[in-house]
Amino acid sequence: MCRVGHPSSFAGMSLLLRNRPAVTAAVLALATLAALGGTAAPATASGRAPAPAAALSPAATAAAPAPGDLAVPSALTLPRPTGPYATGRDTLFLTDHARPDPWVPAAGPRRLLVSLHYPARPGSGGAPAPYMAEEEARLMLAQRGLDDPEWPGLVGAARTHARTAARPAPGRFPLVLLSPGFGTPRATLTGLAEELASRGYVVATADHPYETTGTELPDGRVLTCAACDAVDEQPDDAGRRKVLAAVSAGRAADFSFLLDRLTGPRPAWRHARTIDPHRVGMAGHSIGGNAAASTMAADRRVDAGLNMDGTFFDPAPVRGLDGRPFLMLGTDPDHRPGAGDTSWDEGWDRLDDWKRWLTVRDSGHFTFTDTPEIGEQLGLVDPDAPLSATRSTTITRSYVTAFFDRSLRGRPARLLDGPTPANPEVLFQRP
Repeated sequence: MCRVGHPSSFAGMSLLLRNRPAVTAAVLALATLAALGGTAAPATASGRAPAPAAALSPAATAAAPAPGDLAVPSALTLPRPTGPYATGRDTLFLTDHARPDPWVPAAGPRRLLVSLHYPARPGSGGAPAPYMAEEEARLMLAQRGLDDPEWPGLVGAARTHARTAARPAPGRFPLVLLSPGFGTPRATLTGLAEELASRGYVVATADHPYETTGTELPDGRVLTCAACDAVDEQPDDAGRRKVLAAVSAGRAADFSFLLDRLTGPRPAWRHARTIDPHRVGMAGHSIGGNAAASTMAADRRVDAGLNMDGTFFDPAPVRGLDGRPFLMLGTDPDHRPGAGDTSWDEGWDRLDDWKRWLTVRDSGHFTFTDTPEIGEQLGLVDPDAPLSATRSTTITRSYVTAFFDRSLRGRPARLLDGPTPANPEVLFQRP
């Protein structure tokens, strides 16, 4: 789980542990849950984490329980969606024969794995959809120094709420595209995708091969992060930023292809008729948030965009986004005006119509994903990002849904008009 474009690092991080059975597992888990807790960042853009010991403070190691004190949780569960619809999930494996893979040309044409969450008829479908493949979970956790054999199974088997093979609800629904952070599997946006689907959106979340710790293909092969290697090979920050700008621009091409396959004359998805192609939005976490702006700049079909804590390595066009709305939702204080990530100041100046710049107190880079929920259930807290998993989930769901309700449905969104007593953590920035 790479933390691209965020100014902080592992330095000074302190995690307090609870509910873990052994000191050895705890020390490894602390490094892993730097990302799951949402505050600590790798020293490099590709997410090559320092040794676990470097991430720990004396307080953290002192907090570890004695071996055998407490049990490992039997199952991890995502929060239940709050909307009126049941949710279904399908998976597409698509090949763009017009483009070679940008990171491994020898692999052949560009491929995408896409999770489609959609409003479904109550009581239809099979079992709840799986969270992620166990090997994907193992690689994601190993990147954070965890080799406890129990953890990949726990994370991979996290309980979701969307049903496989569910029949779609009647009607046509707006489409929201979701793009995960660099090095991060698409599964980490599952909770948000399920919430949006329960509120009447079709949601397409893409894994971009060779840009994540592990993407398992239908034939069982697993593709690892060649793009991370390309970042690490750069001699300086300018070189790394250039590669990361290419990541964002490449994702724009991925999503334009995906839109063709979902809304074109011969759609790849069996329930494509449920999509309203005239109401399309996009959101992303970290570099996926930059990709939302890149996609809007390249494809006029995307009507609204949302960046969750991502640096604009690929800048927004000088001319703006042709009057389409854009929301920037980030950590506080790191993404305040004039703070560490100046690309937000520059991006704000270039946005040419309805826009909001919100920051969230006590949050961390991964606040806007599933990782706070998973981290809390595994018994880890991070005092550098004290916002609870419940508040992280509530804030993310509420503001993302309000934005798309306003932008794609024309509904009033008073939540976006200014601060509210129910959400004191959310700050409206007015540069």
